[in-house]
Amino acid sequence: MRIAVIGGGISGMLSWYLLQQEHQVTLFEANDYLGGHTATVEVEVAGQSYAIDTGFIVFNDWTYPVFNKFIGELGVEKLDTEMSFSVKNLKQNLEYNGNTFASLFAQKRNILRPSFWRMLADIVRFNKLGKQLVAADHPDLDLKLGEFLQKYKFGKGMRDNYLLPMGAAIWSAGLTEMPSFPVRFFLRFFNNHGLLNLADRPQWAVIKGGSKRYVDALLNKVGTHNLRLSQQISSVVRNEQGVIIHFANGTTEQFDKVVFACHSDQALALLGNNATTDEQTILGAIAYQQNEVVLHTDTRLLPQRRAAWASWNYNLDATERSRATLTYNMNILQRLQAPVTFCVTLNNSTAIATDKILGSYRYAHPVYNMMTMAAQLKRNLINGQNHSYFCGAYWYNGFHEDGARSAVDVAAMFGIQY
Repeated sequence: MRIAVIGGGISGMLSWYLLQQEHQVTLFEANDYLGGHTATVEVEVAGQSYAIDTGFIVFNDWTYPVFNKFIGELGVEKLDTEMSFSVKNLKQNLEYNGNTFASLFAQKRNILRPSFWRMLADIVRFNKLGKQLVAADHPDLDLKLGEFLQKYKFGKGMRDNYLLPMGAAIWSAGLTEMPSFPVRFFLRFFNNHGLLNLADRPQWAVIKGGSKRYVDALLNKVGTHNLRLSQQISSVVRNEQGVIIHFANGTTEQFDKVVFACHSDQALALLGNNATTDEQTILGAIAYQQNEVVLHTDTRLLPQRRAAWASWNYNLDATERSRATLTYNMNILQRLQAPVTFCVTLNNSTAIATDKILGSYRYAHPVYNMMTMAAQLKRNLINGQNHSYFCGAYWYNGFHEDGARSAVDVAAMFGIQY
């Protein structure tokens, strides 16, 4: 069969890789590069070149089985990394890094601060309770996160200085959105990733030399003759014979099947009036949110105390509340030896010194709420119907593995197991 895959992120790349084993597959990408959120930027400092990841950065040995298998087949080398998390709240004169006992009390006054000890006690109680409720499939998992924290009387310190920033950092969401997160979704993710454990957590890793290395390895393995970059598709029309792709330049191409490996809202826009009622309802219920990403070297966005610097650093002092405001310390994450500290900051560009900015980008992430979870359960109503298949991280937890997993789901519908 002739199959069109629309979208060159992890979902599209893995769909292309798997489906072409038995079919003639063409991958269409709107950007002039392949990779989507796999976006490594080459920068030069003091005569030395560095490859800095600005989108997809980390994965682990517990919950990324498909992606680990994929890069293993491509022969890509990975590096173990540290996944630590800090919070800075200057209004409360508070900062901490939860990685070690020493970094937890990098701000010495935390030792004598009763509110800090209450926060730690609440974290331990939340972890224990979360495990119990997940194991019992408790009805309270159907609450929203804000309702859950209130019902079980968790303190404001734990809520505002730990749990909501942690969730916002993980899902690139806003603090204002987090209280509406479904508890079942939230706790299931935390439990699966070992975040409810004080110890026994997965080993996190990065791609050695930048995440783009696995994209390069893919192209070296499969070639580029069925890859079409900078493709502006205006619409997709299905009929009894198959699929017609209409391009912005007025040309059309016919395929037997189409795989929408783009975001849910993008797929719906391409279908336009040709979308079925189920497609409109299901894809329309899964929204995406834009996040501004800045690569820079301004360490003022990290905690004041170097001992509190972490891989992920949440800044509660930023005025933006509807978007995540955190800074990744790329020297820690990518194990870089450099004369400067490379930082990647979300949604806090006005706080960054302009002479330290190396690049600005925008990436969209799925929004998770009750509507999203309900729509995820109805994927079978549209997947494989009307010669069309839908894959993307939005069907699961929104991460790289989820995009890869959804591509495997689509390949299985064509009889290709992975």
